[in-house]
Amino acid sequence: MGRWDLHRRDVIRLLGAGAGIAALGPRFALADTPVGFQLSWLPSVQFGGSYIAKDKGFWSTEGLEVSLASGGPNAPVEPPVVSGQALMGISAADYTAAAVAEGAPFKIIAVAMQKNPFAIASLAKNPVKTPKDLEGKKIGMATANTPVLQAVCTINDVDIDKITIVPTQYDAAPLVNGEVDCLLCWLTDLPIAMTVKGIDNVTMLLADYGYTVHSQTYIVLEESLAAKRDEVVKLLRGEIKGWDAYKENTDAAAELTMAMFPDAGLDLETQKIQAREQLKLMFSPLTDEHGFGWFTDETVEANVKTLALLGKTVTPALWDRSVLEEIYKDGIAL
Repeated sequence: MGRWDLHRRDVIRLLGAGAGIAALGPRFALADTPVGFQLSWLPSVQFGGSYIAKDKGFWSTEGLEVSLASGGPNAPVEPPVVSGQALMGISAADYTAAAVAEGAPFKIIAVAMQKNPFAIASLAKNPVKTPKDLEGKKIGMATANTPVLQAVCTINDVDIDKITIVPTQYDAAPLVNGEVDCLLCWLTDLPIAMTVKGIDNVTMLLADYGYTVHSQTYIVLEESLAAKRDEVVKLLRGEIKGWDAYKENTDAAAELTMAMFPDAGLDLETQKIQAREQLKLMFSPLTDEHGFGWFTDETVEANVKTLALLGKTVTPALWDRSVLEEIYKDGIAL
């Protein structure tokens, strides 16, 4: 979802858009329904599909005036959704599971990242290509993510006691400087930052080794599925159209992100690479067949098992596919 428990990035930005008016002829006008949509992290092409949906009017054609709110390390997704400030938010299965355990009545209604973005990054001269390669290595990471490493080790029969955990800031420097042998990070940020600087690196995606936790998931309140279902359907449908357009031209998504957030300190080349890298996380044979955001009973069951290793007990009831089924009832071409 773009969160790093303690220090993935250190700036919070909120983007708001007010209610608009859509002219319906010379004598009548109808105000679009204002809807809040809470993103999970700071502005970047990570949310390129949402930016496209806003820019191209995909929500306006649904009769919605959507306010996009960016998140950050001190701006969790769940509270604005619980309070009703946002109708929908982007979270992750592990965060939502924790919130539900505390009594929050959430449902996951779609999944943007078909593969979890957590990866192990290492230098090409000393690569970590499989979980077993972690034994005897020093790994730089936030200690709050130790359960993630433990889960990967459990799944792949790796002795975590043979791995030295070095608490680090979310930065590639400890790896580049030789302080650690590898980093636990997202596939779409630190490895790309090294690549842009000409540093040859290797990534091992944890999702390829059994770490199945849905990321960049869309959450709504249970009551919203009943009381505001029409708005939920329209909001998600516009979002899906945005990501379908993103897939067709990732460079354009990166350029739009730069234009929308000129003061966010983003680099165009980095954004373009990130946009392309995200394709392998967000699109798959499953989405090719059933549409963006899809999930199955089998992928849910795999999530339930991995979440149990993280100490989070959930049931398949946390996921609700009915909105996707309604959106795609006539096929995936929207």
